[in-house]
Amino acid sequence: MAMQLQTRMMSTPSGSHSHHHSPPHAISMAHAHTHAPPPPMLHSPPKPKPHSSLPPEKVEVLKSLEGWASQCVLPLVKPVEKSWQPHDLLPDSSLSSEEFIYQVKTLRDRTAELPDDYLVVLVGDMITEEALPSYQTWFNQLDGVGDKLGSSPSPWAVWSRAWTSEENRHGDLLKTYLYLSGRVDMLMIEKTIHYLIGAGVDVKTENNPYMGFVYTSFQERATFISHGNTARLATKSGDPVLARICGTIAADEKRHENVYSKIVEKLLEVDPTGTMIAIAEMMRKKITMPAYFMHDGRDPHLFDHFSAVAQRLGVYTVSDYVDILEFLIGRWRLREIQGLTAEGRRAQDFVCGLAPRIRRLQERIVDKQP
Repeated sequence: MAMQLQTRMMSTPSGSHSHHHSPPHAISMAHAHTHAPPPPMLHSPPKPKPHSSLPPEKVEVLKSLEGWASQCVLPLVKPVEKSWQPHDLLPDSSLSSEEFIYQVKTLRDRTAELPDDYLVVLVGDMITEEALPSYQTWFNQLDGVGDKLGSSPSPWAVWSRAWTSEENRHGDLLKTYLYLSGRVDMLMIEKTIHYLIGAGVDVKTENNPYMGFVYTSFQERATFISHGNTARLATKSGDPVLARICGTIAADEKRHENVYSKIVEKLLEVDPTGTMIAIAEMMRKKITMPAYFMHDGRDPHLFDHFSAVAQRLGVYTVSDYVDILEFLIGRWRLREIQGLTAEGRRAQDFVCGLAPRIRRLQERIVDKQP
């Protein structure tokens, strides 16, 4: 990236690639533009707004659901002894030096043909995963469900720690794989991760857990789709191990999506108006990638360049954004919910009519392109 991708593929005048031992060629995200706009989830965000506290009666709703969360959420946590670990999918460091080096060489041979744009997206995904400390901090600030002391026995806190521990493997695995590949400039990547964690995160949920669970339902499905698409492209590029890595991460994201969607379903059952308003509020703000503060100290538009490549490769697109919205409307049966207040019905109308409006807007933008 300008977080520069460092590749052994040297461009030649004919457009072919040479694999002799030439100095590495630095490829910046900046020259991977697209004429299509980034998906709404990938837009650079507005300035953060001050947070607002959840009314006490809403905090009590979350408190009243702790028994349900223990029975219906915590069983979806995978036991550590039955979980995959990064070492399962990487060269085995317990082997002899000769055997380990052979496995690394095999990995490098597989990754030699991965396209540069693909690596831009994979690095961007990895950096997003590596900013996990910011996401756990965000979760712990949500009213009624956060783990304020770091070891709360509340089922919401137990879930958040388990979710964090499962997510922690994703960045570890991708970062080590890319490091061993020799295809990227790890120093710039490490600086970018450093910048991103230092910058923090604002996904515009304030400290409202209703909006927080809506956000994570959408975001986990988006990452499931994104990692699934990088798995597909890895297979196409001849790296079945990387495809398995991305697919394994995608499966985690899918399970996490299911947890958060179940929570929103339950909130709709016990507080339909409050939850519908929260869904509408998040959709008005647009679901934004958690790593939009991504910066490498050089490129002021780094996140937008990453977004443009993801859009062009079909890893995550405007159509995906709308598909997710339509999927959640269907899963939560938002069109069928009854007993809403007038404000709740307005929120329902807005959310259920949003997907067609976004599609029409995108069609007009595409039609205007040269």
